[in-house]
Amino acid sequence: MLNEHSKLQPDQIEARSFEIIAGLLANLDQSAPEWPIIQRIVHTTGDPGIAEVVRIHPNAVESGVQALLAGRPIITDVKMLAAGINRKLADRFGCEIVCAIDNPDTVELAREQGITRGAAAMIRLRPRIPGAVVAIGNAPTALFALLDSLEDGLAAPALIAGTPVGFVGAAESKARLVQMTPPIPYVTVEGTRGGSAMAVAAINALLRLAVQEQRAAE
Repeated sequence: MLNEHSKLQPDQIEARSFEIIAGLLANLDQSAPEWPIIQRIVHTTGDPGIAEVVRIHPNAVESGVQALLAGRPIITDVKMLAAGINRKLADRFGCEIVCAIDNPDTVELAREQGITRGAAAMIRLRPRIPGAVVAIGNAPTALFALLDSLEDGLAAPALIAGTPVGFVGAAESKARLVQMTPPIPYVTVEGTRGGSAMAVAAINALLRLAVQEQRAAE
């Protein structure tokens, strides 16, 4: 006999999950622009406690949504992150999803300079960074390379969803993102926790917010 939950459709499961999350996080302002991002990160991780360490710049939602509405590219550090982004919604706005980690030029640059392919990909993609939405969910070295380029004068992206995970450099790279001067709109998670799924959740939340704004303007 099937469990009653087996009869639920995916949209029903998601709606019920969000109801549960709202109850568990009743102490948060659920009318805040950042709420959909927090909600999706909690949903993705299955961990309500992660909400305590999610950090979102005050301009992140507005800047990210406007960039998506304008069809700016979504740049990712790894293919797994790129694969998780809602391509139907990205295509709706003409946002190309870009990942250069397997590009032969990236591989060669990494070999020549003795750096990770994640870092090399961010270097190779410098011309496409200004005004883009950047999602880094795996490699702290990719985030460090991006921030180095920005400090060297590269024009800033509209948003950085930076959630690299791990015990070597992850917390430090995210702390540096938050402390950037001048500040860059960001979504991040303090400490060693993170991962591509969290960055995907942030980008997909912004894509849905962009749809809402587009519909409201019609």
